[in-house]
Amino acid sequence: MNDRPSEIVKFDNVGLRYGTDPEVLSDLSFTLFPGSFYFLTGASGAGKTSLLKLLYLAQRPSRGAIRMFGNDMITLPRERLPDFRRRLGVVFQDFRLVQHLSAFDNVALPLRLAGASETKVIKAVSDMLDWVGLSHRAQAIPATMSGGEQQRVAIARAVIARPQMLIADEPTGNVDPEMALKLLRLFEALNNRVGTTVVVATHDVHLLKKVPDSLIMRLNKGRLSDPTGALRFPPRPDNAGRGGR
Repeated sequence: MNDRPSEIVKFDNVGLRYGTDPEVLSDLSFTLFPGSFYFLTGASGAGKTSLLKLLYLAQRPSRGAIRMFGNDMITLPRERLPDFRRRLGVVFQDFRLVQHLSAFDNVALPLRLAGASETKVIKAVSDMLDWVGLSHRAQAIPATMSGGEQQRVAIARAVIARPQMLIADEPTGNVDPEMALKLLRLFEALNNRVGTTVVVATHDVHLLKKVPDSLIMRLNKGRLSDPTGALRFPPRPDNAGRGGR
């Protein structure tokens, strides 16, 4: 029996401004569905990073309503935010690795915070580092790693706990095309096998056709273009999470 919500995120007429500046996001109304894969694209300055901040709960909107996991995020007490953030995996453009921890310990953080046994941590992290090609760098600290290596550590950390929603801001910007495709396949596997909703912000138009059944969200000057209506209705009749296939 499937008890997953029919929608994982719902924006209703959302706007965002910083201070007294003009809105950087305006009139955003869309729904993201469990188990779907979305690309967020648009020109530099279109508002992609600002929209991602709303999705990973780092920013509250200036107006409008946001529901996530069936809860009103506008009225949610701040002390409850950490519980919801643990359901998210986030890949930041600037990596945000813990500088005094090794690659292994950075990736292990979400599992250890969740109380996983050390036996499980060692197996899961070792497998993940092998997948992203960093087994030989497990004990390296971020300062000794290249930008591409740090990016792969950040991605491994974001996906290790199999989050309900993965949000990635330009996740392939610091790796070569071969590794970019491999990382995209990692996101796709998480989406297919676990049912994680995936949102990938990218300016790389070549990635947009690499994932079958993915949907494209286009931002233009802070407004969302959705001519097909795919962001308001389930993209597939059986969409209850692709992990069930």
